[in-house]
This record gives sequence, C-alpha cells and structure tokens, in this order.
Amino acid sequence: MRVLIVDDDRFTLRLLTRQLTQLGVDGVLACESASAALTLIDGQIDSVDVLFCDLNMPGMDGVEFLRHLSRHGYRGGLVLISGEDVRVLDSVRRLASARQLQVLGTLRKPVALESIRALLQPAAAGAARAEPEFRKRYEAAELRQGVRQGQLVNHYQPKVAFSDARVVGVETLVRWAHAQDGLVFPDQFIAAAESGGVIEELTDAVLHVALRDTRSWNESGLDLRCAINVSMDNLVALDFPDRVAGAAARAGVPIAQLVLEVTESQLMHDTLSLLDIVSRLRLKRIGLSIDDFGTGFSSLAQLRDIPFDELKLDRSFVRGAGENAELLAILRANLGMARQLGLRSVAEGVETAGDWACLRDLGCDVAQGYFIARPMPADRLPEWMAEWEARRTHLVNRS
Repeated sequence: MRVLIVDDDRFTLRLLTRQLTQLGVDGVLACESASAALTLIDGQIDSVDVLFCDLNMPGMDGVEFLRHLSRHGYRGGLVLISGEDVRVLDSVRRLASARQLQVLGTLRKPVALESIRALLQPAAAGAARAEPEFRKRYEAAELRQGVRQGQLVNHYQPKVAFSDARVVGVETLVRWAHAQDGLVFPDQFIAAAESGGVIEELTDAVLHVALRDTRSWNESGLDLRCAINVSMDNLVALDFPDRVAGAAARAGVPIAQLVLEVTESQLMHDTLSLLDIVSRLRLKRIGLSIDDFGTGFSSLAQLRDIPFDELKLDRSFVRGAGENAELLAILRANLGMARQLGLRSVAEGVETAGDWACLRDLGCDVAQGYFIARPMPADRLPEWMAEWEARRTHLVNRS
C-alpha cells in the first residue's frame, strides 16, 4: 500500500509516518504543502492508495487541494485531518464525497494509532481502489418509447408504524425494464422525463399500475396507503387533481388510500397555479407529502403555504442520528414542528436497529428503509408481510 501524507506541520508528518510504519505500511510519502503534493503525484496519481490530508494549510488549503484531486480523477482513499471544529470536518467530508472522492473517514489531531488502523482496513481490502459504477443517462425520446411500450415496472417499499410496527403503507418506486440495459433506476431517467416533457406520461403510467396493485391488495385484505412520487412539473396542469381522482375511481380504489409525495427539485414560479392544484387535491382527500424535507428547495415556506398532511424526513438526517448530536437536534426540532402542525411524520432511510430505536424514541410516526425491507415487486408483498409479522412481534416486545 502506498500512502501520501499532506500536512504543513513537520511534527504531524513525522508522527503519522511512524504510526503508519508501525501498522505495516512500507510506502509512506510526506509533503509539507498541497502544491508540493500535486507536483509529486502529477502523472502518477493512480499510484497513491490512501491520502491523508490536513485541511488548514497555508497557501493552498485542504479544500482547494481536494478540488484539484477531484479534477485529476483521484480514485484512492482519502482521510481528512484537522484540529478544526467537528462541524467543519463534516462539511468538508460531504463536499469531498460530492466531488466523487472516496472518504475513508475524518480524524482530529492528535491522531490515535487505533483510529488510523480502523480507517485503513477498507483500503487494505481494496475497497478504496474500487472503480465507480458507470451510470448511463437516457434521452427523453427513448424513455417516451419505453413508457408507451409498457416497460415501466413498479416496486414497492413498505412503511411501518413505530408505535406497533404494523405495515401501514408503501411507497411506489418506478423502474424501467430496458430491453438492452436491464432494470434501470429512476435517477438515470427522471431528469430526462422532466426536461423532455415525458413526466406526465410517466406519472400516469406509474399511477395506473399502482392503483391496480392497490386494488389487488385490498381484495386480499391488505389495507395500505399507497404513496406515489410526483414531480413539480405534474403540478402545473390544472386538470391534474381530476385525472388522479378519475384514475382512482376507475380502479375502484378509495381516494383516501392515495398519497402524492412531492419533491421540489426546481423552483416553482407559478405559485397561484400550484396552490390551486394542491388545494383541490386535498379537498378530494388525496394525501400530500413533502418529500426529502430539509433538502433542495423544500423549506418552511412550503409548509406554510401548501396544505401538506405528511412530512418525510430525508435519509441524510436519519442515518446514524443516534450517534450524532447535530442530526439528533435537527430531527427533534422537525418532529416537534410536525406535531405542532398536525402532520404525519415519516422517516426514510431507517437502516439499522439504532436508527429505528432513535426515531421511535423521538416520537416519529412511520418508518421506511432497509431495516424494514428493500423495494419489492407487488406480488412479493403479501409473502413479505407474513415474514415481517415475526419480526414485528420481536420489535414490539423488545421496546
């Protein structure tokens, strides 16, 4: 393993070099500045497996250095070191991850030997050298053809109540069964649907299948609220509430079982039309959820102006909140606000027993995430619910 340390403090350089040698690393390079490090690795950036980088350096600081690493296509592991406040470290970690840099972790000075050992284990196993997965993007014309040929497939992720762990609903997650590329996920085609004018056809297709599946579950005795993601682009057509209500009536599904989850991925300029449409949706007793709350353009202004009846906490605030005082404070504040406004609260991204216990103790209403189940085809849901019943009993008894 080849490790590069970048730090303007000579004592820290010597200490880290000695610690890495103790851990069996025999290829340690050290630079006292970011510019010197860039010169050293110019043309051979792929030869560095792990890079330890101080943030607060004179001249080129660590943040600027990370920008250059990203532009050079660095694919090794990255360890951020600083004596700065933990919030600064966390902010830079998020920035590095957004720049497609593989952050192994953050360390505060003085650095402990065992902390270094724990961070180097994934790199030693080769995880830090993994190539990023290629994500193909699709054009609107190809997507439109796929929609019209019936290639969209709905999967459903269960939602359960924290109070008794009973299944109370599902979120509809669309997939594209592409003829050549297999199952394609929405992050690869939703942007094309919105920009290319396909989103209305796509939403209608997803809604049609979701209502058909909901009716099937109703007939088998499963009473579940079915949530469907809609774009802000859907909420510009004044006939949208009538189209949704008409589709539910034709499917024989009670309108109150429908929830529309809205993620504001772009600013909405025609606020009068938006208020017209969402108010009519709520008058028809269609649920309205503000998705990914706290990210993008979602804000307190939306809660003030739009008659949502559900607030979904974004996964970035949920995962690991029990061990993070700042996330815990954000969740506590948002859940308190939801209760005061009479909104149902849903936590997405519940991935561990710790996440479950944390959100349950904070008084969240509904959980969704891999701790409960991954998205699944409609015909798999009844079988999964039978399996969940055993886990449900255990969770309730343990709490």
